Formats: sequence, C-alpha cells, structure tokens
Amino acid sequence: MRFQVVLVEPEIPQNTGSIGRLCLATQSTLHLVEPLGFEISHAKLRRAGLDYWKHLQVHKHPDWQSFASTLPALSHLVFFSKKSQISLFEYRFHPGSYLIFGKETQGLPEVLLKKYSEVSVGIPMWDERVRSLNLANAASIVLYEAIRQNLKHFRVPDALSVSER
Repeated sequence: MRFQVVLVEPEIPQNTGSIGRLCLATQSTLHLVEPLGFEISHAKLRRAGLDYWKHLQVHKHPDWQSFASTLPALSHLVFFSKKSQISLFEYRFHPGSYLIFGKETQGLPEVLLKKYSEVSVGIPMWDERVRSLNLANAASIVLYEAIRQNLKHFRVPDALSVSER
C-alpha cells in the first residue's frame, strides 16, 4: 500500500534530497526518471537527505518509457500540475498511487498532461502572484493528503494516533 513518488527529470538536488527524506518518513518509494539535473552523489542531495538516503527505497529509470514499462497492470497514476483544473482537495487517492511530479523549472511535459488530463491534479493557490510552489513542498502537501485520505490502510505511529485523543 506504499505510495510511489515519481520525480520526472528533477533539477535541484536539495529538493530531491528533501523528498527522499519525506518518502522514508512515510514509507513511500521514490522513483527518479532521468535525466537528472545532478549526480546522485551530489553533496547537496546528501545534505538535504542527511544520512537517510541509504535507507530509502529509490529506483532510477533512464527515461519515461522505461519507467512506464515497470508499472504493474492497473496502476493508479496521478499527475501534478499548476495547469490542472482538478483540485487536490476534490481528488480521491487510492492506496499505492503513483504521485508524479515534473521538473522544477518546467513541470511535467505537455504530452503527459494531455494524455493523462483526467488524472492531472493541482494544488490550489489563492494568490495569482504565486506562480508555483517549491517541488519538495508540493510533494509533501500531496503525499500527506493522500495518506490522510487512506488512513485506514496505514499504521499511524502510536504517538500520533487520533483515536487516543
């Protein structure tokens, strides 16, 4: 039931490191679709991911087609874009969904957004002066909303159990 976080051509090592830490904290899997804008051994990636990176379940894919060929049948894919007309808060996530994010400067390729428009979701922003959110922040918002919607499928750490409050 793990969620799958997919970064398509990420460019900034600090974002990828932070998202790696997020994935470990939530027992999610991280997929990196190349080309990457940095080396996995990059010091800023290691600094953002601290010493957690070695514990992370991470898969590298040479390109989108290679990644797509690894998907199990009936995989639930969700694409994130500021161009989407579907709000994160209106969308119903399934356990094990693949949460797919594009590169920091351009987002996801237009061909993917057109092909998967019915599962393209956006994070609402109420001030039009904000062009976009930081990739690591966006991934955090999305992943925790997906988990919140599917709490019955997850063991919540005892210290955070809502039922005991």
